[in-house]
Amino acid sequence: MKEKRELTEKQKKRIAAASLILFAVLTVLICWFVGRPMLRFMSEPEHFRLWVDQHGLWGRAAYVGMMLLQVFVAVIPGEPLEIGGGYTFGAVEGTLLCMLGASLGSFLVFAFVRRFGMRAVEIFFPKEKIQSLRFLQSSRKRDVLFFFIFMIPGTPKDLLCYFAGLTDMKLTTWFLICTVGRIPSIVTSTVGGDALGGKNYWFAIIVFAVTVAVSVTGLLIYQIICKRQEKHGNHSNTETD
Repeated sequence: MKEKRELTEKQKKRIAAASLILFAVLTVLICWFVGRPMLRFMSEPEHFRLWVDQHGLWGRAAYVGMMLLQVFVAVIPGEPLEIGGGYTFGAVEGTLLCMLGASLGSFLVFAFVRRFGMRAVEIFFPKEKIQSLRFLQSSRKRDVLFFFIFMIPGTPKDLLCYFAGLTDMKLTTWFLICTVGRIPSIVTSTVGGDALGGKNYWFAIIVFAVTVAVSVTGLLIYQIICKRQEKHGNHSNTETD
């Protein structure tokens, strides 16, 4: 019997490059043929609610799949899906389904980046954004910072999902961070969607107004953390030199 020949490093790189190109093409096709109709569907929540009622368990499974896809294909916004989940399923069930889909999507992203590295992240995010999170890789309090940033509504959670795969963080730690950390932002969206579904418009307006205010504040806090950590890292490097 002939011995199996091992792939050379050059062949492995070619296979990895081909896989990434194929993934990029599939992502574009999914966004065009699935993402657009999906968002259009969620912009008509009454039709979506009717569709779910007609399909029962399969309708819920499809919604979880939509949430998974939204996390994995980072260019698809998550808020319309979360609000639609609250509108269609109510605050409690909508939150649970959102959490399930988002957690599964985060797990898939983590595994994907661990397999393909930086090249996978650069499909969705420019190098500048990736480099802005370098402090998370070297910080002694990395896991705590990840959790704190994830808990703040308005922070770029999709970017954090992809960046986490570049670190040596344990999968169990990451899964706990991304699951628990999403609760505040998902709950506010599903509660607002539930209020819309119940035609409690004033309450929905209040919820969304508070959410926007908290998200803007959260984004500012995130930017301050990034700048402080970057300055601290530069200062440490200067002292070392």
